[in-house]
Amino acid sequence: MKNYDILLFDLDGTLTDPGLGITNAVMYSLEKFGLPIPPRQELYKMIGPPLTWSYQTYFGFSEEKSVEAVKFYREHYGVIGLLENEVYPGIPELLKKLREAGKTLAVATSKPEKFAVQILEHFGLAEYFHYICGASFDGKIGTKHEVIEYALEKMGSPDRECVLMIGDREHDILGAKASGLGSLGVLYGYGDRAEHEKAGADTIVESVEALESALLG
Repeated sequence: MKNYDILLFDLDGTLTDPGLGITNAVMYSLEKFGLPIPPRQELYKMIGPPLTWSYQTYFGFSEEKSVEAVKFYREHYGVIGLLENEVYPGIPELLKKLREAGKTLAVATSKPEKFAVQILEHFGLAEYFHYICGASFDGKIGTKHEVIEYALEKMGSPDRECVLMIGDREHDILGAKASGLGSLGVLYGYGDRAEHEKAGADTIVESVEALESALLG
């Protein structure tokens, strides 16, 4: 893999495992509509993509209903769910090494930026990032492509040949491609190899250790 100076990291499923908090918040939102609650395993597909897209795609919600569902979701997630989370082993050490190697690090997540900052600060990861970029509550910045473009603008519009997007779902890869960036898919999160290959990831790694080897050689 070519050497990249600027690394954009997805948050959920890439830096931290948010499975419990996200699925609990989805369950809470479905209960508000009086809907049956699927097994937790089935809700893991909600991790990564923009929430409005997920409610429409997986539950058949209208655009209006999906917006309402996200409000219910955030009632739970913003108080309890965001800390029902854990950092993947080896991530803090990797981020430290990348900073020491002179890399510019940023987070580009479809999660609201406020929540992303809270999570990264809580787990002691915020100090490693030059930029933390996420979705906006008003929906103007929501898709991964929109978040990536926002991050690039915040960084002063760097040469895109120098930027790599790292994530665990197809949305990370597709967002990177739409922005003309390199892409790396990780398999220790919530996406599988077939998903990354279909999306066209430039590189795919199975573990945090393999990620370190790919980024640092």
